[in-house]
Amino acid sequence: MGAGLGETVSLLTDGRFSGATRGLMAGHVAPEAAQGGPIAAIADGDSIVFDIPNRTLNVELSTEQIQQRLASWKAPAPRFTSGVMAKYAFLVSSASKGAITALPQSTAQNFQSGQQSGRTL
Repeated sequence: MGAGLGETVSLLTDGRFSGATRGLMAGHVAPEAAQGGPIAAIADGDSIVFDIPNRTLNVELSTEQIQQRLASWKAPAPRFTSGVMAKYAFLVSSASKGAITALPQSTAQNFQSGQQSGRTL
């Protein structure tokens, strides 16, 4: 808004947003870019179509272009490697699933069988 683009630019994010509650916005898009979701393939200059009546978002890229871009994608390094924020990041689910915290299935099975995962947080 401050740059004078409020009438021509929309906000699209896989995260939370605050203070940007004017104009067209789509938040909590899933699967998230950090999980290799299609939003990770979007680059500056790509056109995204907000189809509000049908409740869909589409980027004007072919499936092949998206796959090609995602082929070189790597997960970002964790911002926190210890402490409560690292634990939260390890345990939290996607916003599309309620952003609840739960043990991953393999870890839960290890705990149930009395084994330790060997993971230190």
